[in-house]
Amino acid sequence: MATSLHAHVVEHLGSRIVSGFIPADTILLAADLEQQLKVSRSVIREAVRVLAQCGLVTSTKRVGIRVQGPSKWNPFDSLVIRWRLASNQQGVQLRSLTELRISVEPMAAELAAQYSPAEFREELMTLSAQMNHYGRIGDLRRFLELDIRFHAVLLAASGNEMFANLAIPIGETLRGRTDLGLMPERPHEEALAWHQAVADAVSNHDALAARQNMENIMRRTHSEICGIWAGQERLFIDPAGPR
Repeated sequence: MATSLHAHVVEHLGSRIVSGFIPADTILLAADLEQQLKVSRSVIREAVRVLAQCGLVTSTKRVGIRVQGPSKWNPFDSLVIRWRLASNQQGVQLRSLTELRISVEPMAAELAAQYSPAEFREELMTLSAQMNHYGRIGDLRRFLELDIRFHAVLLAASGNEMFANLAIPIGETLRGRTDLGLMPERPHEEALAWHQAVADAVSNHDALAARQNMENIMRRTHSEICGIWAGQERLFIDPAGPR
């Protein structure tokens, strides 16, 4: 029950902060939250700890819990990504992750073709074959999980640990796109062929082909959804970092 209550409070506050329902610089008091949400102080304390890890709030003694603006949020946190996708931040979130993927995944494919161990190459071949099968029969849920795994394995196969750690936010975004109905009813034949071509190129140590085919996948993704964020402002972060 305590875990359930904690998750409820995190979801309640986090989604409202990200949507702007609770504006930045709002001061929340633990005692008020206890009363409003009918939970104990320990539940509030644990929920605030999670939200602070996401960058959504900061706690100060004798002041309270201060809500922070988007420039302070952790953009790679899976909760932040999910809340942004479900809010008026949806377009901004999709733009940020899509642009990141266009920048990183072609390079990851190139490195995977050059350096990946045999087990990574073999798994990519298996996953691409399974994606072809489930994509063509229209099992989108199974295809989604295979697609998430394919990109996670590719990032890991690069041998770059920072690339590999992008698998979680990318997976969360792919799930979010599916849940929001932003994926095609069936994967395009061209996209299936490109995934197979990436796996083949990695297996054959063809770095140029791996990069080009992954670039094709990412550019198609961009063209399919770029209309969602048309006209939305960009978020510029202070390069000096938090002060």
